[in-house]
Amino acid sequence: MQKEIIMRTRSRKLALAALAAPIGAAALIATACSSSSHTSSPGSSSSATGPAASASSMTVKTQTGPLGSYLTDGSGRALYLFASDTRSTSSCLGACATLWPPLTAKGPVSGQDGASSTDITTITRQDGTKQVTYAGHPLYYFAGDNGAGQTSGQGVNEFGALWWLVAPSGQKITSNADSAAPSTSGAYTGGY
Repeated sequence: MQKEIIMRTRSRKLALAALAAPIGAAALIATACSSSSHTSSPGSSSSATGPAASASSMTVKTQTGPLGSYLTDGSGRALYLFASDTRSTSSCLGACATLWPPLTAKGPVSGQDGASSTDITTITRQDGTKQVTYAGHPLYYFAGDNGAGQTSGQGVNEFGALWWLVAPSGQKITSNADSAAPSTSGAYTGGY
């Protein structure tokens, strides 16, 4: 079992390393080719890895898959919480925010299809953007998820803590699709 976990961790690290190079190159090309004077900082709403924040309104919804019901953005892209965050404070900055782009908004955010609007708020990140939170958890995308229904960030231990999908109740989902058990031994069990 431990050997299997080590192999999964190694293959995830290799996959993330393979993702990092093209993402960095794409960001450099986009910056060099941009005719706009606007510059993007890591974790901003114009991140190359996450969908752009809406100028008007945004929706948080739910989707059901092998892991149960979990939060998504309006297009069905999975949203995660970072176990290292404290209540309504993001600790994912710089390189972390490149691989785990925050869900940001410029306008109102509402809940639909099982996501509670009363659990949705925003916090101000260090770069001044407004990050969406759910039940006190800052929300993020995973750069390795390329579309709706993908949850490859589930249970990843990166940047000092674990990343989990978020249930409509606001609780972290600590199972994975392969075994429906915690994804690593010694998984983070704290909460807020």
